Amino acid sequence: MAATLAEVFESLSESYTTREENARTKLAKCLTDSSQGVDTSLIRTAMDVAAEALPYRRVLEYAEKVGIREALADVRKDLARQLLTRSAGSSTCQIRNEAARMEVEAAQRFLANTDNLLDCFGDTPSEETAEQAEPEPAPAPVDVPKVTPAQKRTLTAIRDNSIRLQEFAIGRGVKVMSEAAERPRKDMIEWVINKGWAKQDTSRSLFQGQPVSLTETGEAILSA
Repeated sequence: MAATLAEVFESLSESYTTREENARTKLAKCLTDSSQGVDTSLIRTAMDVAAEALPYRRVLEYAEKVGIREALADVRKDLARQLLTRSAGSSTCQIRNEAARMEVEAAQRFLANTDNLLDCFGDTPSEETAEQAEPEPAPAPVDVPKVTPAQKRTLTAIRDNSIRLQEFAIGRGVKVMSEAAERPRKDMIEWVINKGWAKQDTSRSLFQGQPVSLTETGEAILSA
């Protein structure tokens, strides 16, 4: 399967973001180790790799909202516009000037590295979106069996009255519980369960009460 624009860009970004993380970790370790002096070369390296990684991070963060193609195109346009108006640094702080120079040079390299990247993958948005799932086939029609009035009343009670089977004490037998005053007979409940017209939730204990609900066939019988 051909790589997508997102996969190629993420692979390209990984080396820059990994270098940045490693440089920051080394600098943080140096700064927190009071037994040694501050290695200024680590500061410069961290500044440099952070500038290199910045455009890639911008694209990846923006892509979460608009997609990789639009994010890459917008960041490239923004950087190109900045390069036309931004100087390498005019601050009285030499560190800021150095950071600005690094960001300008990093932006130039980013534009060069990603030049023609969008064209290589054409202009189809399908590479950035999940493939459309094929529609699921329509469910097969359910054969509706003929039922007696008593069987239908049992199914109706299960549907409407929150029927459950419950055992309140060991040896006392399972009882049919319902929100209505009238309850179907236990043997009728068991009969429709055995026929596959209803089902019993055995994930719960009988002491808690096991709810009984209609199956697809039971629903079809009442809808017929």
